Amino acid sequence: MTVLGIDPGYAIVGCGVVEHKDNKFKMLEYGAILTEAHSPFNERLEKIFVEADALMKKYPIDAVSMEKLFFNTNQKTAIDVAQARGVLVLAAQLNKIPIYEYTPLQVKMSVVGYGRAEKKQVQEMTRIMLNLEKIPKPDDAADALAMAICHCHSAGSLLGALKMKG
Repeated sequence: MTVLGIDPGYAIVGCGVVEHKDNKFKMLEYGAILTEAHSPFNERLEKIFVEADALMKKYPIDAVSMEKLFFNTNQKTAIDVAQARGVLVLAAQLNKIPIYEYTPLQVKMSVVGYGRAEKKQVQEMTRIMLNLEKIPKPDDAADALAMAICHCHSAGSLLGALKMKG
């Protein structure tokens, strides 16, 4: 299974492509889609869409794993992130890739085994699981890789549960 993990944003969108095969993880690519702070917001959304779409076409992506959006105190930021997330969902939909959402708690539990893990703990476990020399930068890319790992773990347990029923 090949999973694209996404940490949504509008200034920085973290992306990470992970292959999970025979209970082993392999990082295929990670990075970030960056948009210019002073460019028109519609142009920023277009850049996010175009680059995410290209990444989805580059690999045989089986699933997109994305952080479930929750409201924070800054409503303008939340609305802008939601709009960026919308173009990411559209890119996945147009590429016929199913989208799965996970909360930060689910990601921490999946990667570290502890729901109150610190961000650095999640990043270090992500580095170890993917056999990387150092923690991926920017942090958004490391978060996206953790998101992909979370889906691989969840999909594996779902498959196991389905096999048990059959």
